[in-house]
Amino acid sequence: MLFNSLEFAIFFPVVFVLYWFVFAKYIKIQNLFLLVVSYFFYSFWDWRFLFLLMFSTGLDYYSGLKMSSVSSIKHKKIWFWLSITLNLGFLGVFKYYNFFIESFVECVTFFGYKPSIETLNIILPVGISFYTFHGLSYVIDIYKGRISAEKDFVDYAVFVSFFPLLVAGPIERATHLLPQIKKNRVFEYSKAVSGCRQILWGLIKKVVIADTCAEHVNTIFNQYDQLSGTTLVLGGILFAFQIYGDFSGYSDIALGTARLLGIELLRNFSFPYFSRDIAEFWRRWHISLSTWFRDYLYIPLGGSKGNGFTKIRNTFIIFLVSGFWHGANWTFVFWGLLNAIYFLPLLLSKSNRNNLDIVAKGKMFPTWREVLSISFTFALTVLAWIFFRASSLEMAFSYIGRIISEACHIPTLESLFSIVSDAYKYKIILLLIVLFVVVEWLGREGNYALEKIDAIKQRPLRWGIYIFLFMSMFYFAGNQQQFIYFQF
Repeated sequence: MLFNSLEFAIFFPVVFVLYWFVFAKYIKIQNLFLLVVSYFFYSFWDWRFLFLLMFSTGLDYYSGLKMSSVSSIKHKKIWFWLSITLNLGFLGVFKYYNFFIESFVECVTFFGYKPSIETLNIILPVGISFYTFHGLSYVIDIYKGRISAEKDFVDYAVFVSFFPLLVAGPIERATHLLPQIKKNRVFEYSKAVSGCRQILWGLIKKVVIADTCAEHVNTIFNQYDQLSGTTLVLGGILFAFQIYGDFSGYSDIALGTARLLGIELLRNFSFPYFSRDIAEFWRRWHISLSTWFRDYLYIPLGGSKGNGFTKIRNTFIIFLVSGFWHGANWTFVFWGLLNAIYFLPLLLSKSNRNNLDIVAKGKMFPTWREVLSISFTFALTVLAWIFFRASSLEMAFSYIGRIISEACHIPTLESLFSIVSDAYKYKIILLLIVLFVVVEWLGREGNYALEKIDAIKQRPLRWGIYIFLFMSMFYFAGNQQQFIYFQF
């Protein structure tokens, strides 16, 4: 079920009414209701994989109880590794088995041997990377003694499968979400209004920006060998806004939906395209995943402590694993490698934590130095996104090579007219992006762009903005696309 679908527009109001007006007095029944509607939400995609979600939930719940009850370190380790192995095993089979088999076959074929190994004809369960990481963090935290095992199965199951975050995050922690699930929730009008605003802005990001960009991006990347270098640069920029609008739009809708139900989820995006260096970008992009890898992989490996080799090793491990998490393709691995290369000079020069606050805080305009830093960081990000979007490494290098080769030539009068023609063709989406960036810039000191719209005291103007956003959303609604991160 998509957030931007008619089905969800019917589903959520029904859930909202029953949640607050029928089950609000009884927290146990309210949580059971949340679990039922979350399973319904997930099974709407493919009911067969609901059993995988339920098995993973039961496995981690029972493993947590056993680790808390046994006194022997040996038995505790057995339950810990059982949970870790089975969870990663399911993830590996569904997401990575075919990738490893195909890569192995290609490798040995290079040496003249052609093995006959069949791949599996399986569908990747939507959201498996997200709910697997929910369970992993829970089990690891119990093993490390950071939390106690949850005894109420329904409460734990809601933590894993809460429908706003189930299929594309944010990746929650038991320490943050479980206490909210266990306590009585009270409807607050101000939070509900804030939730509606964040949902509206998330839909604008998805429907108006991401889905409109997607049409042009698909055309450009599918025909890249026939297009000018300028158009290919435009394709990379449009994809940067497509993936940001798509993923951060999903996160905004998820956070807003959860807030309407009295639950606060972890923030997942913080205006990443206003970052002044790559380190800042990764503190602002997919925050829940970045912090997950930091806490459960990077720091246990030693983090940025130790000698230069240790720092370099840990940096490459964290980015390569992050790339591999996104998908079973060498393009994602190279995307992670490229970001590690970007990040390394900042780490070694100890300047990776120079930009911790929002750019131009308390000011209307950034300095020229900040403009240059933001532009350079965005350019590096767009280059990396080309590998993320390409279907193969060969295509990505060919795409970039075509941009470079054309940049080395002085454009002819004919090619200039071609560039103008392309710019005219994309004028609507470029205008939308400019308006979008302006709104994001004005709202960059909030948790989302529309959070502080109450600062506009003129009610007619404020409602005029709402009406314009609604009209824009419905005008562009015909280009419905699935959320990109559903495939991860």
